[in-house]
Amino acid sequence: MSAAIQIESLGKRYRLGLTHAGSIRELVNRCADRVRGHSKGPDTHRNNGRSAKAADGHVWALRDVSFEVPAGEAVGIIGRNGAGKSTLLKILSRITWPTEGRAVLDGRVASLLEVGTGFHPELTGRENVFLNGAILGMTKAEVRRKFDEIIDFAEIEEFIDTPVKRYSSGMYVRLAFAVAAHLEPEILVIDEVLAVGDAAFQRKCLGKMDDVARQGRTVLFVSHNMGMIERLCGTSVLLTGGQMTAMGPTAEITRMYLGLAAETELDWSNPAEAGAAPRITRVRLCDDAGQSVNYITTACTPCLEIECDIPQARPDFRLAFALHDWQERAIFASSPVDSDMPGPVEPGLHRYRARFPGPILMPQRYSITVSLYSTYAESVDHRPHVLRFDVAEVASLANAVGSRVGVLQMQAQWSHIMTGVMESKIDG
Repeated sequence: MSAAIQIESLGKRYRLGLTHAGSIRELVNRCADRVRGHSKGPDTHRNNGRSAKAADGHVWALRDVSFEVPAGEAVGIIGRNGAGKSTLLKILSRITWPTEGRAVLDGRVASLLEVGTGFHPELTGRENVFLNGAILGMTKAEVRRKFDEIIDFAEIEEFIDTPVKRYSSGMYVRLAFAVAAHLEPEILVIDEVLAVGDAAFQRKCLGKMDDVARQGRTVLFVSHNMGMIERLCGTSVLLTGGQMTAMGPTAEITRMYLGLAAETELDWSNPAEAGAAPRITRVRLCDDAGQSVNYITTACTPCLEIECDIPQARPDFRLAFALHDWQERAIFASSPVDSDMPGPVEPGLHRYRARFPGPILMPQRYSITVSLYSTYAESVDHRPHVLRFDVAEVASLANAVGSRVGVLQMQAQWSHIMTGVMESKIDG
């Protein structure tokens, strides 16, 4: 199968402090420097995978990136903020030019990189649809055949003759995506901008991108939502610090990404030496087998393991933990008493493991507080927010059809208790 996108040793260097690093003026100045013999060779400094900052005030947003995308394939681009994802898409969309290497694209490219990309604010939605079609090389007749379908998808028929400068960000995105997806480009490039839309619109867009890919067109998709990436893309590319770390099956690449993006606060230990005072010695998240984990996803059922050292018998001691949301509001708390177990009352080192009730965590930041206390209302060792962690979204209840809202993804037990016919009453 022929390649729709060929990227060879691609690199992009920016000068710190300049906002138009890819402008025509810089291109002219760089060419003039080369003519005068003042051009500097490419900077070779690297910094353990991070974007390399040169001594002359330059930074490499991308460096030595090479891969191919076969025609008709949907490929995800994954990486943390600053990894170079948006820079790569801007180069492929011809918004900026590479400093080194080359990118060859076989076919028309439609891009949706940020709200309002390619729209003229003074023109109406209708006029911008035809303008974008012209940019893609389509005739008015071709655009007109697709026009009704575009407006139906965008759901903005009432405002189609209003200047787009008066559109909300959601309206912008709906129309921009509808134009990009329906004007039949051979290559569709989509950045994280879909996050602006609501959940129903995101599902609608994913369905349309599925259709586009099945029609043999190429999709390049950037998102921090691993569930979306896994649903749409069979293959993904992982960027780290402007460099390509790996390319392969999406399931493997997302696991690598989640490992790189893991928070370091999943395992806490108390360095204090054993003594006469009772204390919590360790708190960590693990799996059912007790193995430490590097990240938590919406499909995980994590366990919390707590160790505490009790120097002497204390029948009044109790142990508990609380889970907090990103605003540090308590969601729920639990204690060994929930399973009819005694607290750590005997002398020695105690280890407890609490299993969460299924994959209940939504994609957000959480924290865990652990407390060793006395029934005499005495706090013995209180560790507020001792663990902090982000939950990454993968295929799970959290992003299934009818996406869940709230702090936790929970399923209620339903039963159908009646089927009947409404009785009608006639007065008089």
